[in-house]
Amino acid sequence: MYKQDLKQLVCQEIDKLEPVLSKLADYLHQHPEISMQEIKAVNYLKKLLEEFQFIFTPILKDTFSTAFIATKGNGDKKIGFLAEYDALPDIGHGCGHNLISLMSLGAGLAFNAVTDKIAQTVIFGCPAEETIGAKLNIADNGYFDDLQACLIIHPDDKTTIGGTSFATHPLEITFLGKEAHVADPVYHGINALDALVDFYQEFKKLKQSFTKPNIIGTIITDGGIAPNIIPAKATLRATIRSLDTDYLEEVMLPQIKKLAQKIAQKHQTQLKMHHYEPLYKNLRSDKLLNQYYQENFSLLGEKYTLLPDDFADGSTDVGNVSHVTRTCQPTICIGNNLFVHTLEFANACGSEYAKKQALIGAKAMAMTAIDVLFEK
Repeated sequence: MYKQDLKQLVCQEIDKLEPVLSKLADYLHQHPEISMQEIKAVNYLKKLLEEFQFIFTPILKDTFSTAFIATKGNGDKKIGFLAEYDALPDIGHGCGHNLISLMSLGAGLAFNAVTDKIAQTVIFGCPAEETIGAKLNIADNGYFDDLQACLIIHPDDKTTIGGTSFATHPLEITFLGKEAHVADPVYHGINALDALVDFYQEFKKLKQSFTKPNIIGTIITDGGIAPNIIPAKATLRATIRSLDTDYLEEVMLPQIKKLAQKIAQKHQTQLKMHHYEPLYKNLRSDKLLNQYYQENFSLLGEKYTLLPDDFADGSTDVGNVSHVTRTCQPTICIGNNLFVHTLEFANACGSEYAKKQALIGAKAMAMTAIDVLFEK
C-alpha cells in the first residue's frame, strides 16, 4: 500500500474510535489523580488496551507503580506513543493530560490497526509528568532505545511545531550555623541567615556572568524560627534552567555550588546541597518529524505556527526522551487565550471542542508514524 493510502486509513480508524477516545478523555477529566496516584487512570487504560489485544506490562514497579508499556504488532520498525495521565492538585487536568492520553492511544491504536503485520506499536504509560517525570527512569532503563521515533502532542491555546525546552535541575542550598539568643553578651552563635543573604547577593552577580540563555528563580524557604534567636538554619531553593543541558550541568551548577562552598567557609557554617527535583534535559526536536507534522497538519486543514529552534517557554521530561530517540512535541489548539496550569485550562480540556481538536492531533500523530514507517 502507498503511504497516502495508509494515512487515509489511520484517519478513518480514529474516526471509528471517536466514541471510545471521547469516553477515555471524559473519564480521566472527571477522575483527576495527582502524580504517583494515577490508579483509576491506569486501570482504565489497561482495560482499554487489552480490549484491543495489546500486551500490557507494568514497568519500574519499585519506583513508579503506575508506569507501563503496551505492545502489539510485528516487523523491524517500532514506533512509540507517549501517554500522560496525572493531574494537578486542586486544579485537575490543567495541563491537558486527559487529552494527551486520547491522542496517544488514538494514534497508537489506529497505527497498529493498519500496520500490525509490518510494524510494532508501543504505547508508554508515563506517570508523574507534573512532578518527578517517569520518562526519565523509562529512558534510563533503556525502554526507548530501539524505537525509530516516539511521538506526543500537547494541548495549548495555539497549534505549533518546533521549538525546544529548557533543561532544568532545581537545587536546594542550606547553610547550618549555631543558635544563640540575640541578647547574649558572650555567645553570638553562627548566623546561617547572614550566610544565606550573603550567598544570595553574590548569586545575583554570578547570574550575570552566564553567557548562554538561562532562567534562574530563587526563594528562601527557611530563614529562622524567631527574631530573637540567631538562625541556625537557612535554606534557599533555586530553579536553574538552560537551553543546553551540558552548559547547565558543566558550567552553571558547578559555579553555583562552588560559590555556596566559598560563602559557607567565609561564615564558618556547614553546607548541605541537593537537587530536590531530577534533571529534565533540553528537548532536541527532530527536524524531520517536525516536517512530517507540517505536512500532516496541512493535510488535515489545521493551521499552525512554526517556532524558532531556540524558542522555549518551559521544561518537560520529553526532553530526556529526545536524548535517546527521535521525538518532538507539537501543540494543538483547544481554545483561545488559555494558559496551562489554570482552572480555565482544566475546564477547556473537558470541552467538546478540545476533544474534537485532540482527534485532529491523534490523526496528525498517526500519520507522522506512517511517515516514519516509510523512511528508507
